[in-house]
Amino acid sequence: MTARRSEKRHTKLEVAANGRFLQDSDGRPFFYLGDTAWELFHRLKRAEVCHYLQDRRAKGFSVIQAVVLAEIDGLTVPNSYGQLPLHAMDPAQPNDGYFEHVDFVVDEAEKLGLFMGMLPTWGSYWQGTGSDHVIFDTANAKAFGRFLGKRYQDKPIIWILGGDRNISTAQERKTLDALAAGLADGDNGAHLFTYHPMGPGRSSENLPAADWLDFHMFQSSHGARDHDNGLFSAADYKLEPVKPTLDGEPRYETIPVGFYFNDASWQNRFDDFDTRQAAYWSLLAGACGHTYGNNNVWQMWTRERTPLIGANIPWQDALQHPGAQQMKYLSRLFRARPFHKLVPDEELVVSGPTAGGAKIRAAVAADRSFALVYSPYGELFTVNKGLLGKERIKETWYDPRYGVSYPLLTSPTQGFQTYTPPTSGRGQDWILILEDAEADFPLPEFSD
Repeated sequence: MTARRSEKRHTKLEVAANGRFLQDSDGRPFFYLGDTAWELFHRLKRAEVCHYLQDRRAKGFSVIQAVVLAEIDGLTVPNSYGQLPLHAMDPAQPNDGYFEHVDFVVDEAEKLGLFMGMLPTWGSYWQGTGSDHVIFDTANAKAFGRFLGKRYQDKPIIWILGGDRNISTAQERKTLDALAAGLADGDNGAHLFTYHPMGPGRSSENLPAADWLDFHMFQSSHGARDHDNGLFSAADYKLEPVKPTLDGEPRYETIPVGFYFNDASWQNRFDDFDTRQAAYWSLLAGACGHTYGNNNVWQMWTRERTPLIGANIPWQDALQHPGAQQMKYLSRLFRARPFHKLVPDEELVVSGPTAGGAKIRAAVAADRSFALVYSPYGELFTVNKGLLGKERIKETWYDPRYGVSYPLLTSPTQGFQTYTPPTSGRGQDWILILEDAEADFPLPEFSD
């Protein structure tokens, strides 16, 4: 099997010199906005792939997270074209027929300017002992990694190892190191690496000193409403050496709240507010991007399939759930200004909720050109405007539900100012934008 070659597009990402964000090879900041489509390679036909990718591109997503050896019977149930990924369930014997479809998905994503956050395998196939599903050892992991790396070396890929599992033995660590070494050998070091752990958990806990890990990823998971995933970002932000971090699996829209607890109610499900709250909390605590998920979309559920975790809406319909559309508004807000300059700031807000679901989070650009303050429940807060160090600032309310801005006024920066968001209560979250009156930042709803 040979590596596939095509016209090289915008395929290279790297970690910025300050270690806080991702950028392309020309130094342009890259805003990681991911969608979890774990079963994309395994369950969809080509026309469906195109429909899904076009929808996600239109909604502002930049990364699609999908698994090559899929979680749901990925070794034993063929893809939509009757192909299994491996011969004899051996990672050293990939089936080219299966990977022709993976090629198609990757190529279509590239045409739309999307990166594939590619998980070589779900974690159940390398993690654990005594299971018929554990198929990896150090030798075949390296061979499989080399195969993938060589095949996709010129494609827009981010390697995501782990697959919802934590490392529990020295042998498991050796297997993952071998997989990473094979990928790097195959693609000549062309792509970034991260790690998707079991939640709630952090890659920095699983791999505190892995030399192949370029940026951190954590899973804040699906355990409770108002679970402050900004704490995960903040913890990674303080680590040395400095690396970017982001939430690779927060609470999914429509997934039952705390479904893995015995007393969970399957009628009580996370909604669009839960997804917004997680996104803004994490980003303003120092994350370089964020991942959205929908319980029906990740598994590409249809009525002909057995649902997992209570999936009950066909994936094509779930694509249009409000949380996904609101990720577009989030992307516009951050990409309309130099988001890579943002630094978490615990001094700008001098009063307001500091715990619970209403917790205020704020970040300020390193050059003090703008600041964002997020009030999840629309609770009032007080800002020390003098810390911005500008003569006059523009003040704007941004509505993350509809992606529209409401300019307030331009005022001097000295003194303290208390702000009362236009509405309050659960689901009535607001972002206050404070920016240098001399800056020429567009209003978010008008940015591309």
